Amino acid sequence: MIKRLLVSFWLTCLALGALAQGRELPDFTDLVEKQGAAVVNISTTQVIKGNRSPLPFDENDPMFEFFKRFGMPRGIPGMPGMPREFENKGLGSGFIVSPEGYILTNAHVVAEADEVVVRLTDKREFKAKVLGTDRRTDVALLKIEASGLPVVRLGDPGKLKVGEWVVAIGSPFGLDNTVTAGIVSAKGRSLPQENYVPFIQTDAAVNPGNSGGPLFNMRGEVVGINSQIYSRSGGYMGLSFAIPIDIAMEIKDQLKSQGKVSRGRIGVVIQEVTRELAESFGLPRPQGALVAKVESGGPADKAGIEEGDVILKFDGKTVGQSGDLPRIVGMTRPGSKSTVQVWRKGSARDMTLTVAEMLDEGKAGPGQRKPGKAAEPAVNRLGLSLSEPAAEQKKQLGIRNGVVVDDVRNSRVDLRPGDVILALIDKGVQTEIKSVEHFNGLLTKLDKAATFTLLVKRGENQTFLSIRGFGESR
Repeated sequence: MIKRLLVSFWLTCLALGALAQGRELPDFTDLVEKQGAAVVNISTTQVIKGNRSPLPFDENDPMFEFFKRFGMPRGIPGMPGMPREFENKGLGSGFIVSPEGYILTNAHVVAEADEVVVRLTDKREFKAKVLGTDRRTDVALLKIEASGLPVVRLGDPGKLKVGEWVVAIGSPFGLDNTVTAGIVSAKGRSLPQENYVPFIQTDAAVNPGNSGGPLFNMRGEVVGINSQIYSRSGGYMGLSFAIPIDIAMEIKDQLKSQGKVSRGRIGVVIQEVTRELAESFGLPRPQGALVAKVESGGPADKAGIEEGDVILKFDGKTVGQSGDLPRIVGMTRPGSKSTVQVWRKGSARDMTLTVAEMLDEGKAGPGQRKPGKAAEPAVNRLGLSLSEPAAEQKKQLGIRNGVVVDDVRNSRVDLRPGDVILALIDKGVQTEIKSVEHFNGLLTKLDKAATFTLLVKRGENQTFLSIRGFGESR
């Protein structure tokens, strides 16, 4: 009996030991010792002239004292005894990619800086030259006059797996070579206004000052540049985002050779393909980038691409979602010939175009359009009151046909007064709207539960709106 109890106790201890061993955290010491020396601290100075304060706090606010400790000016410019010219300090991180002193960091770390100073782990400091920045990917390339420097090893972010351990090294709040760890939370993450970067999302602690620092995999290879955090407080909340290193290195090569990035464009406005839109266009599943507008005379227009086409592939690369297309096209060399596969009227077809170069974006001034002359004030089956634009209004809107939305009495329809309905798409067939009577006639032919799509012009933009069923007008 005692023997059996001893054997049972021994087996239990073995099981608990194995369980504890399986739950051990990884050891990062070797990685940090070998790679930490290639991570640098970056401090910037910007000389600001005028009366405005760089801080949105008054002197009694605790946050004023906090930021003042990290290099912000001691007073508020414009007050008696305060200078009208002052220095605005900034902090960031970076890492060395060549022994000759080339350093990668974020564009926002060095933007508008009058002086950039790089400090190495051995406490040596160098004034750095900004060779170039690319705001669309938030990558910057610096150069310091030094040689024989330690460099990082580069990895393949495509091989990262969700749940894999990663390590961030940087200078949060100026604290050099701070090491934090976490896991890959997601890959290929798209963020608002960030069309050119498929971010790596992690839960590694990243704070102000970490920007531009490296994200390592467990093999000690850099897989990303820590760039952004999602926070309501200004500090770490478990959502950190890194730029994949392969994208950053492509940008680095162009900045090194020409000081700027040449990015391709094809002249289309696109939107995501939802399940309802896929059904309307006859796609087997939601995929690709739906062309909402084609620039007149642009590369896509010359190639024969039309509004309502869904771009499935570009140069053989699959466009899984709309956010993939700007990244793929943007990294294509301007002037090159590219093959585009589009979905049109129930089948895929290939087209060839010449990629143009993207210029600095101008700002359009969309205005709300006035309703046209009333042609049928009654509310139609969709709960809309419509009118037909006069010839002068068509010229102003840049349209040939279409109907103007004067009133919306169906809360389930995402239309607004002033919108112009240009076309209706049902089962992959796109019909241009010629008049209010024509549009209402098309609606009467649809089943009550039908899913269909409208091509709508709103201000200066065009978009596809999916509608599932007619519902009740109010």
